Amino acid sequence: MKKKSKLKFQIISIISLIAFFAIWQLLTDVYRVIPSTMLPSPVKVLQTIGMKWSVKKPDGSTLPQHILASLQVSGLGFCLGAVIGVPLGVIMAWWEKADLSLKPVFDFVRTIPPIAWIPIMIVLLGIGVVAKASIVFLSAFIPCVINSYTGIKATKTVHIWVAQTFGGSKTRTLFKVAIPTALPYIFTGLKVSLNSSWGALVAAEMLGSASGLGYMIQMGRLLSRADLIVVGMIVIGIIGTILSAFLDSLEKIVVKGEVR
Repeated sequence: MKKKSKLKFQIISIISLIAFFAIWQLLTDVYRVIPSTMLPSPVKVLQTIGMKWSVKKPDGSTLPQHILASLQVSGLGFCLGAVIGVPLGVIMAWWEKADLSLKPVFDFVRTIPPIAWIPIMIVLLGIGVVAKASIVFLSAFIPCVINSYTGIKATKTVHIWVAQTFGGSKTRTLFKVAIPTALPYIFTGLKVSLNSSWGALVAAEMLGSASGLGYMIQMGRLLSRADLIVVGMIVIGIIGTILSAFLDSLEKIVVKGEVR
């Protein structure tokens, strides 16, 4: 029954995508309701993807080079944000002294949008990989801390009492009870961080960069090349979907393993 429902859902999703691109093609290339200078047709977008795959003009890099540049920065910033943010959120939630000392600073920093850090990062670090990765780090770090903190705090008190009654130390209770409970929250934080990372990366590349998908989109705007802009948006969407699917699969494996 579940397999039939899943197949039905997949068929509906495919039909929806086909309908979307068909309507897009009709509005832009057949009936020309929307000028091509504002929104290129799907056919034009595919032609641009094929062209940009091996041609550097007009923005100085091929599409694979832009993708690699963006993945390098987003991967570095996201991984650092997750590696630092998740443990920090756990520590703040589990140990009261850490919560009292670190949370006020974190509450202040998290109210500042990551994009607001772009000018100061450019001044301090230039427009290289480190500056952009720092901006991505901030955008990934904050959701990781918040969701990890919330997940640990969501641990039921009765479960903690039971663990302590059977002789579990505070640290053992953390790893055996609190963290397994918090895993769904942690993975939600990672997914939110992933989306925030791409948004911050594109903004950083548009304001100060010489390569990357955000830079390609910015050059498309400056050159009035709507097809370049749409190609950049589509590629970002595809990469984001693939990475989100990877996190979903990893969550199912890890959470099931903890439940067992």
